[in-house]
Amino acid sequence: MTLPVDPVENLAVLIRCPSVTPAEGGALTALANMLKPLGFSIDQPVFSESGTPDIDNLYARLSGDGAGDGPGNGPHLMFAGHTDVVPPGDESAWKHPPFSAAIDNGEIYGRGAVDMKGGIACFAAAVARHVEENGPLKGSISFLITGDEEGPAINGTAKLLDWAKARGERWDAAVVGEPTNPDRLGDMIKIGRRGSVSGTIVVRGVQGHAAYPHLAENPVRGLVTLVEALLDPVLDEGTRDFQPSNLEVTTIDVGNPATNVIPGKATASFNIRFNDSWTGETIMAEIHNRLDHAAASNRLRPGRETPIAYELLWRDRPSPVFLTRDDRLIGTLSASIEAVTGRKPQLSTSGGTSDARFIKNYCPVVEFGLVGQTMHMIDERAALSDLEMLTRIYQRFLADFFA
Repeated sequence: MTLPVDPVENLAVLIRCPSVTPAEGGALTALANMLKPLGFSIDQPVFSESGTPDIDNLYARLSGDGAGDGPGNGPHLMFAGHTDVVPPGDESAWKHPPFSAAIDNGEIYGRGAVDMKGGIACFAAAVARHVEENGPLKGSISFLITGDEEGPAINGTAKLLDWAKARGERWDAAVVGEPTNPDRLGDMIKIGRRGSVSGTIVVRGVQGHAAYPHLAENPVRGLVTLVEALLDPVLDEGTRDFQPSNLEVTTIDVGNPATNVIPGKATASFNIRFNDSWTGETIMAEIHNRLDHAAASNRLRPGRETPIAYELLWRDRPSPVFLTRDDRLIGTLSASIEAVTGRKPQLSTSGGTSDARFIKNYCPVVEFGLVGQTMHMIDERAALSDLEMLTRIYQRFLADFFA
């Protein structure tokens, strides 16, 4: 029986599966085939929702001596992540084909090498080595892997967690294998994330000839006023655990190719990353208040009585802010990283959102994986030495967590 003890071999198999969201591409099946020789039970539920693509998911569980879900039955550790990847872009621009898993100068190339098939490959190798060296677990390990993290995230981790909970699954801690390190392996553990919410402002005017502005109402004037109200003053100065909340305007559009036509409608989209000064509800209320005040205090054009009328469309439900405070989980992982790399990791809440935002409702969760410098880029790649080192970190963590 061949066990998946080599992270490079594991990753090569996964990279060769073209699992661009929402395609499974064979990646979850390949992972299942790695885990079955270790004794994992495997389920691959498919979730659906109207207006979104069906998504394949994987839940695998390995239980050892005395394992279970009740007190005294040993801890249950979840490893979570995703096998779906973003599109490779211009494949001719890659040094090696994006799904070839080519090895060149000590690095393995391929879409998903860093984000985040590499983390999955290393954790599978770490579990295999741990079982091979220590025998049955003193608890349980589960892999909760989705094919919908890079996409809408509707038929993935959130539904998979609900599905597993309904089957009686409970977890004591979770590690998400996202690429968390900015420069070197061991730099950073993510112990929380800012929340996120996106919206679009729509201002309507009256279309007309640019030479006859008295016959038209230019919505761009009103939109600029509203955007300025969102950007100034700043939302906050940051908190002890989080950097300042930030609003970025991502698009301003009028859909007008003509230079001599005043447009009839103008829109602006924005995204907010908010810290623990806010909840999804309070940050949305703040945006409404700023827009209402700016609209009531200004006119579409100075000297006229036409008010600024706007619509605010929230593009998605807010992703909540969260912070993990679990000394056992964080302390054990930090000690494992320091023992293998000699570096004490920074505990950070920086960056964007991840599926940890769903997992935090079920158990304490942290994120730790590879160096993220090439994720989503042409020539995404991971150093072979980093793959081996990450496997050793995970292996050390497993030994201490189940001690």
